[in-house]
Formats: sequence, structure tokens, C-alpha cells
Amino acid sequence: MGNGGWFETVAEAQRRAKKRLPKSVYKALLAGSEHGVSYRDNAEAFAQLGFAPHVAGLPAKRDMATTVMGEQISLPVVISPTGVQAVHAEGEVAVARAAAARGTAMGLSSFASKPVEEVVAANPQTFFQMYWMGSKDSMLRNMERARTAGAKGLIATLDWSFSHGRDWGSPTIPERLDLRAMLRFAPEGLARPRWLLDFVKSRSLPDLTVPNVVERGQQPPTFFGAYGEWMGTPPPSWEDLAWLRRQWDGPFLLKGICRVDDARRAVDAGVTAISLSNHGGNNLDATPAPIRTLPAVAEAVGHQVEILLDGGVRRGSDVVKALALGAKAVLIGRAYLWGLAANGQPGVENVLDILRGGIDSALLGLGRSSVHELTPDDVVIPPGFTRPLGVGASEPAPR
Repeated sequence: MGNGGWFETVAEAQRRAKKRLPKSVYKALLAGSEHGVSYRDNAEAFAQLGFAPHVAGLPAKRDMATTVMGEQISLPVVISPTGVQAVHAEGEVAVARAAAARGTAMGLSSFASKPVEEVVAANPQTFFQMYWMGSKDSMLRNMERARTAGAKGLIATLDWSFSHGRDWGSPTIPERLDLRAMLRFAPEGLARPRWLLDFVKSRSLPDLTVPNVVERGQQPPTFFGAYGEWMGTPPPSWEDLAWLRRQWDGPFLLKGICRVDDARRAVDAGVTAISLSNHGGNNLDATPAPIRTLPAVAEAVGHQVEILLDGGVRRGSDVVKALALGAKAVLIGRAYLWGLAANGQPGVENVLDILRGGIDSALLGLGRSSVHELTPDDVVIPPGFTRPLGVGASEPAPR
């Protein structure tokens, strides 16, 4: 556990994470792509939306509980799957415990640094995330491992074309932490002794392998080894996705939608839920913020599937804006990673508490006694804010 103490906002968690983490690790968290247009828009778009509050007759109690993919959760915020959490020695297990302690579900990346069995043990409400990579047989094995471990749902992530080149420079990340790499990164690590001490105490090194893309007990590949396999796998067709969906007999979320026509195709493929996402701005740059694409997608398919949203959520009021415009819940990524970096498991709990408090305040001001009562009338949408993509598209997208 860290000893960074309580923080007031996600922005403060980010400041502490920047102070605590080696420069390369912090830059890897910041990520983004190319000019950073999508990365900035994800958060700034929320700030452009206003509220229409009431002043009397406000509810004394506000209910935040909801369900996502069949799981009862205490607030409409779910942990988004993120790969290799070398920001803290306990990684995804600390995050899973924090989510369980705050009554919500955990998305676990197939590129995570901790095995799915350990994470499900820490939080039974775990959704396992996969990329379309490798052979169909290897995907079936990974799904079977997640099913056997007790994962409650599957997340298929599609919004990752990984545009190369960042105007502010990309971090240097080694293939594995061998002696040569440790010597090279020693100055960075020694400049952040508290981060290093966490790993020393746990008698471990930052793990750059990904154990969940092989059968249990097998030697896991490095992150870059798995990434190379993903890059070498031809992208899936809609028929491929329908096949993947048929292999999983529980709830199934397709992550990465931004267009109405793609949302309709996802419904046809039989998904339980979709998440509007541009991979936190790590994808094709200049893709609009998901909150801008939400109203059109919600109108088109909101009555057929659960709609989630991820990208740019930094406060409880952002969550309320997303719910008012048609989302069932949001997924958070960087927000909880900054909490994890700042103060371990308590830091992630702290971030979830900040979001809960912000949701509660917004519900109170809007005169809503439940997250289920929110409507677009609660939000002030400036002219030209929305981006209804793929609305008039009648032709199927080229394969």
C-alpha cells in the first residue's frame, strides 16, 4: 500500500502520480496519439456541457445503484481494462480489491500483468477483455480460461489501431526487465524511490509479461511479444465478431463504437452492450470524444443494448452528463490508474469515492432521486456539440 494519503480530485491524483512515477511509466499512462486532439477533446467535451439545476423540492436521498451486463453495482462507474499496470506492485489485484470494496465491477485486460484467477478471487464481478489476435483456437483457449476462472462477462476491444508517433514523444519501455534494462532505467527509478520501494517490499519487479494470453501455467509472452501477435493478426470482420460472440455464453460488450451504423451492426452481431470509445485518445487521432457521439447512438440503439462510454471521465458530474445523454454507466481508465499510482488500493478507492460524491451532488442539484431518472433535459448542450457519425450510412462498411 502507498502512504500518499487522501486526495480531493482526480486532478490531484494525477499530480501525485506524476511526482511518484518514473518518467517513462508516467508517459506511458498519459499516452494519447499523434497531435493529441482526441485525448484533449475527451475531457474538454464534458466541460462544454452545462446543467439545468433546481433549487427547491430536492431529494433527501439519491440512489446510484444500477446493473451493467447483469451485475448489480453500487454506482454507474466500472473499471476499464488497461494493460500492464506497472504503476504499482499489486497492479490489477489492488484495483480489483478497491472496486470490490466500493461495490463495482472490474474490467481485466488480456494484456494485464496479473493472472485472471487472482483478479477474480479479489473481485468476483470481473469482466475479461480480449483483442482479436492470434488464431481462433488460441482465442477459444483464452476465453475458456477466463470462463473457468469465473469471469462474469467478456469485453471485445476494437478501438485500437495504435497510431504511431506522439508530438510530445513516446516513452521508452523495455521488452523485459533484464539486467541491461535495469541499469539503463536505474536513474529514472532511483529518482522515484517511493515507487521503487513498493516493488522492493513486494519482492518483485515491474512485470512486463502478459499471463492471460496463454494457458494457465505456461510461460507468458512479453507485452511486446503479444502486441506483435496482435499486429500480425488480420482485423476481424463483422462475421468474425458474431462468431466470437457465439463462443461466449454470458454477457458480451463490444468496446470502441463511435458510429451509429457500427452500433447497429453490433446489435445484429448479438452483443449485450457497447462502449463508445476512442481508446482514451490512443487510437486514430481526431476521432471525436465519445460523449459527442453518444446522443445519436443512444437514439438509434439505446432500446436494444446497454450503452457504456469511456474516455475523459474525471469527475462525478461527467458521469451524470453521460447518463443524462443515454449511457447506462461509464468506464474509467486513467483516473483509477492515477489513483493506483498515488496511493495503491486506497488511492483507487479514493477515486471511486470522488466520483460517487460528484454524482451525488449533481443528482441533488438536478432534483433527481436516482441515476435512472436523468434525461437530456438535465443537460445544456451547446450548438454544434454532437457528432452524429454514420447516421445516414446505408451501405455496409468495406471489409
